Amino acid sequence: MFNDKSYSQKMDKTLEVFSKELSSLRTGRANANMLDLIKIDVYGQQMPINQVASITTPEPRIINIQVWDINNVPLIDTAIKKSELGLNPQIDGQLIRLPIPDLSEERRSDIKKMIKSMGEKCKVSIRNIRREANDNLKNLLKKKEISEDDEKKNEKIIQNLTDSHIKLVDDKVAIKEKEIMTI
Repeated sequence: MFNDKSYSQKMDKTLEVFSKELSSLRTGRANANMLDLIKIDVYGQQMPINQVASITTPEPRIINIQVWDINNVPLIDTAIKKSELGLNPQIDGQLIRLPIPDLSEERRSDIKKMIKSMGEKCKVSIRNIRREANDNLKNLLKKKEISEDDEKKNEKIIQNLTDSHIKLVDDKVAIKEKEIMTI
């Protein structure tokens, strides 16, 4: 039996991952999510910063990282410097301050390109899920578990799911680009 809900959930999950990636992009405004993708090697494993410190944004252009274990301060400092965020940490004991500089015009257009490319990757993933669903339908038809009418009806459902998810990706890309360009 064919279940379009499982494919819808896969597409939702893809969108969720895309949203998380978008929120980690630096926009010129302090956002604790910017640090989500940075991992540090602590206690023998890769961990996100928010599992070894508390992250706050006391001002629109500052992120404070209150590190719980002083031994992790240099590890976090190095990880932030190595990341593509272009931030320069200032260390004050167990507190790391991250001033968020204004974005240059060149950096904004670079970020805009990154957003477009992330959006395209997300759309490709959604289309791959559609293809997987359609292949499943063809196999079910071949095994005579569903009729041709059922196949056509379900293909239409999957196509509508795909179209709506791709529209959501486009909307998110447009919103994020606008945010980048207006700061």
